[in-house]
Amino acid sequence: MAISRRQLLLSSVAVTAVGALTACSDERSTGTPAATGDDADSMASAPAASDVLIGIAMPTKSLERWNRDGAHLESLLKEKGYQTSLQYADNKQDQQNNQVQNMINDGAMAVVIASIDGTALGPVLEQAKSRDVKVIAYDRLINGSENVDYYATFDNFKVGALQGQFILDNKDEYKSEDGTINFEPFAGSPDDNNAKFFFAGAWEKVSPLVESGEFVVPSGKAPASEDQWTTIGIPAWKSDTAQSEMENRLNSFYGGGKKVNIVLSPNDSLALGIVQALDGSGYAPGDGWPLVTGQDADLANVKNMLADKQAMTVWKDTRKLGDQVAVMIEQVVNGEDVEVNDTESYDNGVKVVPTYLLEPEVVTKDTVQEKLVDSGFYTAADLGL
Repeated sequence: MAISRRQLLLSSVAVTAVGALTACSDERSTGTPAATGDDADSMASAPAASDVLIGIAMPTKSLERWNRDGAHLESLLKEKGYQTSLQYADNKQDQQNNQVQNMINDGAMAVVIASIDGTALGPVLEQAKSRDVKVIAYDRLINGSENVDYYATFDNFKVGALQGQFILDNKDEYKSEDGTINFEPFAGSPDDNNAKFFFAGAWEKVSPLVESGEFVVPSGKAPASEDQWTTIGIPAWKSDTAQSEMENRLNSFYGGGKKVNIVLSPNDSLALGIVQALDGSGYAPGDGWPLVTGQDADLANVKNMLADKQAMTVWKDTRKLGDQVAVMIEQVVNGEDVEVNDTESYDNGVKVVPTYLLEPEVVTKDTVQEKLVDSGFYTAADLGL
């Protein structure tokens, strides 16, 4: 059975419904009502920021974006006067569990968790609940537990939809001389809940062309349905694994002048490995170089875009995500209602987690200056501009 569109669709319906929500313990309108009664008492009794510890659990330092995210959120919280404990888990779930456990034991009032395996945190979250520690899932939904209070993320179905639509809009520029379009899809880490949303958003766009035969998949690695996306998933989002997989496909299914024309890569880490495989197989930027998608606007990938080795990236300005999580934490500490704008889309198998969604956007070579440099995400010197 295909992944439920109700679960995956991060649509205007959910956003529109937010306007009708009344303020309650898990949600409120975007307006901030005056504190009265119990709210005023809660705010009056809020602890001093210097007495509050906030835990931040990030999955790994091996991906640029998590370094950025962790450092940005920590700096925001320190500016507000909070104590922080920022930990990276080297993509080891047991290590992350231990780190969160230590944060709870050290007296954290809230923990922000970008999970490695979204199903493996249940026992430690039970302890968080017993200590009245609020849990905010950061950009990766924590599954199978009722003890997840809030989720902050980007519209991940839309991330994939943007990638898929970009492919549809530009496919004719990448046709082979005989008119065929050889297409190779990749998916993200099977233990990352976001990966299924990325794939589903893209597959909804491109699968009709695979089914019609307009897109040919020489490797045969086209899932029969979107719920089989894990069959092409790259564990831990590793660049070198994506590189090996792309090399295997090129060596096994491309020869005698046959070229790959389009590669669906769900993020920049995989795109980096895919590009390295193309480089090693004799592809050169210009005519004959395939369309490669991505996500995250990592520095190396933006440079690849400028060098015509990657066609686009979906940029999630994670500074905005950190800004919103810092606001949510302050609301928790002050006993205020926590702002969310989606209470329908993110069912973790036990509960629908109140969520704050942010919007992603496409960046191409032509918009790097406007979106990434002018916004201060990178400097011109970072990119060699």
